[in-house]
Amino acid sequence: MNPTTTGPGNGHSRAAGRGGAARREPFGVRLRRAMDTRGPLCVGIDPHAALLADWGLGDDIAGLERFTRTVVEALADRVAVLKPQSAFFERFGSRGVAVLERAVAESRDAGALVVMDAKRGDIGSTMAAYADAFLDPSSPLFSDALTVSPYLGFGSLRPALDRARASGCGLFVLALTSNPEGAEVQHAAGGDGRTVAATVLGHLARENAGEEPLGPFGAVVGATLGNSLAGGTDVDLDIGGALLAPGIGAQGATAADLPRVFGTALGNVLPSISRGVLKHGPSGEALRKAAAAEARLMAEALA
Repeated sequence: MNPTTTGPGNGHSRAAGRGGAARREPFGVRLRRAMDTRGPLCVGIDPHAALLADWGLGDDIAGLERFTRTVVEALADRVAVLKPQSAFFERFGSRGVAVLERAVAESRDAGALVVMDAKRGDIGSTMAAYADAFLDPSSPLFSDALTVSPYLGFGSLRPALDRARASGCGLFVLALTSNPEGAEVQHAAGGDGRTVAATVLGHLARENAGEEPLGPFGAVVGATLGNSLAGGTDVDLDIGGALLAPGIGAQGATAADLPRVFGTALGNVLPSISRGVLKHGPSGEALRKAAAAEARLMAEALA
């Protein structure tokens, strides 16, 4: 991984980010470059109570600030992607959201791409408001990409799809998640016989058509899924966008599982690890060493 602070990821200055969407490279271009130069790794920022305690920190705003600052200072200048889980900040109210705002800005300034893990999903003006909150360059929570849920119908995501494209940002759409409960929805078949997951992936492929080297719209596909990838044979992971792959580490998947799960789409996989790296804190140096080791493992598995 590249330890320099000249970020390969964001492709613009912070000033250009304010109303400068026209000058921003597309998300897929920036993500491909970040993965190629810093290593194919996304590290979650998940300050849940148990992890704060493991670090010797209180489950309070001071602990949240210390944890978040340590992770950002240790990793933002060297990993491709940081993925803050918004719920762990929102639970502290406005002060927690303020910590999240600083983390997003400082991570992007250091060159990391920021994927906001908020899993938003709604319709009409409400979906548009979520898009404004996370994908509008004038927002204090402006991120490079946002996780979203398509389970009010893929068309409900249209405001976020349009906002992301206009702002040079991306989306990661829940398709085949790593939690076992997801199968009851994602593996269900519609009237055309296709699974819900396959339908979502098909929509993403159409949205990404013609985009190089990656389209702006990726899917969340769990690395834990193994041979039962979709409960059927109708899933095509070659969607032209990145595949965010959670489930490595604490949920049981390893780098060695990736080729079996992702097949011909392996080159577009962005492995996501949280506790596997964060458990090495609060030492910043230990966090850096853990992230570097994981990035090497992932690069070898994806080669």
